[in-house]
Amino acid sequence: MAGILAIAPQVTATEQDKVNQAANVVERFRALPEKGIPRRVLRDAKGVAILTVVKGGFIWSGRAGEGVVVARTKNGWSGPSFMTTGGAGFGAQVGGNVTEFVIVLNTWDAVKAFSRGGNVELSGALSAVAGPLGRTAETGVLPKAAVYTYSRSQGLFIGASLEGTVLVTNQNANERYYQRPVSTQAILTAQVTPPRGAARLRNVL
Repeated sequence: MAGILAIAPQVTATEQDKVNQAANVVERFRALPEKGIPRRVLRDAKGVAILTVVKGGFIWSGRAGEGVVVARTKNGWSGPSFMTTGGAGFGAQVGGNVTEFVIVLNTWDAVKAFSRGGNVELSGALSAVAGPLGRTAETGVLPKAAVYTYSRSQGLFIGASLEGTVLVTNQNANERYYQRPVSTQAILTAQVTPPRGAARLRNVL
């Protein structure tokens, strides 16, 4: 029951709540320049996915995550496309926690994988590795992987590998947010105008 209660607030949030949360996550990741995401990484990014994952509690353990993905276009960042991830299991885990993830898409192929909608697995050609941290990464030549991953939990910024994680397009959320049926590809290629509510997220990136 505790796990279900921990996950419930994330499930009942509105689409605008999720977009606002994504903007908050990015701001928190940039708040500690010595240990956060290097500016160069975001400056060179072709796309960014932002995810908040809630982990379950006593006896029942699981995780449920929701967030958005945006892509760089010739007119700035696209509007957000919504996504989910999840998993459940049983074990003697006490307590719960919230972990925030920023997934930096370094290649156009990575963006295209998200643009197709459906499921995206971070593995193989879409390799995901923990990204470099802090200002020291600004001056060096950054190694390139298709995807850099970052996580923040309980105020700590740490590198995170999400290899094998599956992210699922939330088409119903997209339709609610854009108030009509719209494909992920249309969103991420700026074929639809980003709603005003996405302005803050696009600006903080």
